[in-house]
Amino acid sequence: MEYTLLILGCISFIVSFLVPYLTLPKLIRKLKAIGMTGKDINKPDKLEVAEMGGLAVVIGLCGGILVFTGTIAYVNEIFGISLINTIDITDGKILTLIFAALSVILIIAIIGIFDDLFDLKHSTKAILPVFAALPLVAIASVGSPTINIPFIGEINFGIFYALILVPVAITVCSNMTNMLAGFNGMEAGMGITMSLSLAIIALFIGTPEGLIAFILLISLAGALLGFLKYNWFPAKVFPGDVGNLTIGAVIATAIIIGNFESYGVIVMLPFIIEFFVKLINKLPTKNWQGKYIGGKLYPFNEKPISFAQWLMYLSKGISEKNLTLTFIGIELIFCIIAILIFFIPKFTYFT
Repeated sequence: MEYTLLILGCISFIVSFLVPYLTLPKLIRKLKAIGMTGKDINKPDKLEVAEMGGLAVVIGLCGGILVFTGTIAYVNEIFGISLINTIDITDGKILTLIFAALSVILIIAIIGIFDDLFDLKHSTKAILPVFAALPLVAIASVGSPTINIPFIGEINFGIFYALILVPVAITVCSNMTNMLAGFNGMEAGMGITMSLSLAIIALFIGTPEGLIAFILLISLAGALLGFLKYNWFPAKVFPGDVGNLTIGAVIATAIIIGNFESYGVIVMLPFIIEFFVKLINKLPTKNWQGKYIGGKLYPFNEKPISFAQWLMYLSKGISEKNLTLTFIGIELIFCIIAILIFFIPKFTYFT
């Protein structure tokens, strides 16, 4: 492992953290001033809270990625020193991957902005991310058509990987992270847990593509941590669709570039469960949240229609803060499983 990479990763993390941490107080005031707010529906008073705070996450994320790219590029250009031996930033392939990733992230963010502003139809919002995946589809070298599935082995998807699996992954991940949302701190908390765990896997993969994925993920973690201060219970700002869609887009882009799709599926399992619970209940758009009674949240009907409502039902009522902590804990369990599956064969090999 290159310690220079860790140092640069820490710098990217700090930059991406500071942007939302320092700018959100002013952004929150501006968003409220223009009426960009949403009701905190899981509170008894249902106060209006600033919406679209995910803008700060997107800017912080991009800032962290660009600081990393700019630092190693200009040090190499000015001093002729390669800070990271495993990445030649002057290689057109590496730069193409980085800026293709940024293109996907920014297109998804724009879709999220339009959804926040104009409340797009669910069918439209489900299809548009397919077009956001085109920068990755256009790069013939992105990822690998061969996916190593734990306990099964390698499967080569050939041309279908780029033409079908890549756009499907971007679309599904961005929509799923937007689906399991709506509770103070949940999106950011689960996003931090996912991105940090996958960043560990990406770092130890050791390929140039894996290191690019590492920078994407560590920058996302920093931006979400800076955002979480204002989104934690009781929230002063919501991420909006611009934030929620971006989380899934970054996760999907990183696992595609780093070629560790199977581990990405594992950490996304809570979101997959949410999708199927809602699918069974015909993808409800109302009453998916909790009914507030005496400081706790309960399902609106006898039959829960979301993963969150099942936890409310099984716990016989749970506070919003504890519900969020429970989901972060569930996510952490799946992340640990993914990390163990990744590392156990390596430990077995050395012993």
